[in-house]
Amino acid sequence: MTGANGFIGSAVTRTLVGDGHHVVTMVEPSADTRNLQGLDVERRTCDLRDADGMRRAVVGCRAVFHVAALYRFWARDPRDFYEVNVGGTRNLLDAAAAAGVERLVFTSTVGTLGVDGRDPGEGANERSYPDLRHLFGSYKRSKYVAEHEVLRAAAEGLPVSIVLPTFPLGPGDRAPTPTGRLVLDFLNGRMPAYVDTVLNVVHVDDVARGHVLALERGSVGRSYILGGENLTLEQLLGELAHLTGLRRPAWRVPRPVTLSAAWLSDTVEGRLLRRHPAIPLEAARMSTTRMAFDDSRARTELGYSTRPAVEALAASVRWFVDSGLVSERRRARLAGP
Repeated sequence: MTGANGFIGSAVTRTLVGDGHHVVTMVEPSADTRNLQGLDVERRTCDLRDADGMRRAVVGCRAVFHVAALYRFWARDPRDFYEVNVGGTRNLLDAAAAAGVERLVFTSTVGTLGVDGRDPGEGANERSYPDLRHLFGSYKRSKYVAEHEVLRAAAEGLPVSIVLPTFPLGPGDRAPTPTGRLVLDFLNGRMPAYVDTVLNVVHVDDVARGHVLALERGSVGRSYILGGENLTLEQLLGELAHLTGLRRPAWRVPRPVTLSAAWLSDTVEGRLLRRHPAIPLEAARMSTTRMAFDDSRARTELGYSTRPAVEALAASVRWFVDSGLVSERRRARLAGP
């Protein structure tokens, strides 16, 4: 299990341990491993970019989950995305082939699918190919290239399936991920307005179970969206307001205003000052794109199922509050969950 200490990786690890599997976790040096506390797992330390180390880490494993990735909307050096997400994936594929693993599950992202030009309410599926011009940012582009490396390996005989999580929420989101950041910003009162968009919300533990189902039932070379419910951002914020008693932002920002502010932030802070922009352009482009998805393939072929999106939102709120990431002033105003 690569990325075992991360948000999705730790959820998959918990699921596997709960099922009675012996899990070998691979974490990078100096990684935060709090998400693995209390789990009876074997730990191996290695950087994805270390090809020899990867070969040693995989020895003795019957199956591999490759969850680790550089997941963010900005980096000082964009080459980092390709070194980790593409080069690291190639190292793991080579290591898995050399070790003769029986199955490999690769975690990609729905960001590699095409969502533009679809009818309102129609969700993109695994056959929705993107206009390459709409693969905004180095994260999406590097994951798109990594997927092709995985499919190349499948064509050469490696038994691998691909899973595409949508927007998971729940416990263990320590970074937090860009998805969790939305909930945390709402809780801390840092969201004065919202945009007209759609997100597919799912509980991270359901995504984790989907990974295991892909290992057990997935077809080689086939991809599976692991999603939940499609909600407009207005609906999502309304659910959060109902759960917490906090006020929902009332002002909807026009798309051109959002993109203009992001372009300015990305240019001045990111390119000139070489620091993380307050509004990353890739995040703004994603937030103004209606990202609705259809996960019926996973439900039909894998037996994948999910709980209501409101339960994922409630779990996310509880985790951020219990982790001390919500300010004392805002905690005092919470009515639940």
